[in-house]
Amino acid sequence: MKEKESKNNSLGVDQYLQNLPEDQKEALEKLRQTIKTLVPDVQEYLSYKMPAYYYHGMIGGFAAFKNHCSFFPWDSKTVEQFKEELTGFKTSAGTIQFTPEKPIPNDLLKKIIERRIKENLNKLKK
Repeated sequence: MKEKESKNNSLGVDQYLQNLPEDQKEALEKLRQTIKTLVPDVQEYLSYKMPAYYYHGMIGGFAAFKNHCSFFPWDSKTVEQFKEELTGFKTSAGTIQFTPEKPIPNDLLKKIIERRIKENLNKLKK
């Protein structure tokens, strides 16, 4: 699979985060840094007007809403795979909702992102 072109738009993500309330901005910036630390070569850009991350396929994205933030692992199976560990978070097929006061635990977030990377790399091998 060919890497997506012109998919590195950190400036757009910076602008997205600037317009958020401080608590949401801090929570999402932490999520952003976790992704960028785990995947230094990740491509960061806006997709559907929200920050999105691509590494040999979509890893995930996030957004802020009035009463919560969401992490989108871009794969409905991912939420199901981590269902037990996500107890206490509102989820749907492709969404994990959290608040700045109750973020997704960093260890769990890392496992989810690592799973997405592994799935993307496995698709490349096929």
